[in-house]
Amino acid sequence: MNKAQLKKFKVQLEEKRDEIVKKAKQTLSEDMLLDTADLPDEMDLASSEYLQSLTFRLRGREKSFLDKIQKALVKIEDGSFGKCDACEEEISQKRLEARPETNLCIRCKEDQERAEKDFG
Repeated sequence: MNKAQLKKFKVQLEEKRDEIVKKAKQTLSEDMLLDTADLPDEMDLASSEYLQSLTFRLRGREKSFLDKIQKALVKIEDGSFGKCDACEEEISQKRLEARPETNLCIRCKEDQERAEKDFG
């Protein structure tokens, strides 16, 4: 992979990372505030608590995604970006363009998903 391609992936990953961090900061500053005085009844309160819980679960998933992004950025720096963690073969350019944070080639990812499905 040439330097221009690596630079492109680095920019994409940094943009994704920045967007996740921005959303997380927004959640902390806005979505964590639950003022019961603004909610006229128990149904409104329950609904608001449910939405807040859902937001936090989504942010939890984003933390996992952020970890993958950070690992991909480290791989760009150490020169191992684009290699499958399982078989060490090159990950296809198309796959990297679709998911630059991936660490598995399509064959190994399919094997992983089959194993997860089989073992539930």
